[in-house]
Amino acid sequence: MTAYFTEGQSDPTVQPVPASVVERVDAADTTLQNPKRAVLSLGSNLGNRLETLQGAIDALEDTPGVRVKAVSPVYETEPWGVEPGSQPTYFNAVVVLKTTLPPSSLLERAHAIEEAFHRVRDGRWGPRTIDVDIVAYAEVVSGDPVLTLPHPHAHERAFVLAPWHDVEPEAQLPGRGPVNHLLTAVTREGVLPRPDLELRLPE
Repeated sequence: MTAYFTEGQSDPTVQPVPASVVERVDAADTTLQNPKRAVLSLGSNLGNRLETLQGAIDALEDTPGVRVKAVSPVYETEPWGVEPGSQPTYFNAVVVLKTTLPPSSLLERAHAIEEAFHRVRDGRWGPRTIDVDIVAYAEVVSGDPVLTLPHPHAHERAFVLAPWHDVEPEAQLPGRGPVNHLLTAVTREGVLPRPDLELRLPE
């Protein structure tokens, strides 16, 4: 037999929750159970770059098991690994997530978002509407060729380190050390902050 409760009635099977538990739940992300922290790098150099970055952030937030916790400032950067002036400049940003997805599933979601924004994989350093890279996942260090963690080039790239440092000044890149130290060892040439542009944290 199904019991129905009208507004104002309490379910007798539900026990009161101690205040200490409520405080701990409120302090955590109440939508996820035992989430892991992940850092993703976003980049776009085709089409409406800012709109595409925001769309990717919103798509991440709409992913079951993912919550976007921080969004970095926008940087405009010269394309990596190609002749200067041969491609449009990138808009880059970093997002910090809490997620219950394992790394493999998060990678699948990243690729799905790229496909949704018509990412074309035309050459290793080709232009793209959106690039979604997993920079770090919890403290995982893995040489898996499908998903190397942390990202094998993150420690070399100011367009990853600078925005990440902006949102997490004390961040550590697993196996590499503090982001602020790594940032001092790379050049910021061609990596310019764009304070006139802003990405919003999903509500």
